[in-house]
Amino acid sequence: QVQLVESGGGLVQAGGSLRLSCSASGSIFSMNVMGWYRQAPGKERELVALITTGGLTTYAASVKGRFTVSRDNAKNTVSLQMNNLKPEDTAVYYCNANVRTTQWAESHERWGQGTLVTVSS
Repeated sequence: QVQLVESGGGLVQAGGSLRLSCSASGSIFSMNVMGWYRQAPGKERELVALITTGGLTTYAASVKGRFTVSRDNAKNTVSLQMNNLKPEDTAVYYCNANVRTTQWAESHERWGQGTLVTVSS
């Protein structure tokens, strides 16, 4: 059983910063890709940022230059530093990881429970 637990959400004024963290625990052999998605009220879940084990990153166009994703492979954690936040960044943010539990197992997608980020104007 693999669990992803997020922390760091909250209320912030526009232009402010927040840092989200996600810790993975359980039977983990590898997590090739970790990252963050978000879902705003009435909208579909969307990609925010991804990072591979080797440090390659992908960002949504709407957050590029403002958000930075990072990970600690030894600690099985992924973080999202969010700067210059805008009201349209308001959403529930979900941690995501493609987890392989053994060397021979297929990878499976895992999700955290989500953490709410609210940006006031």
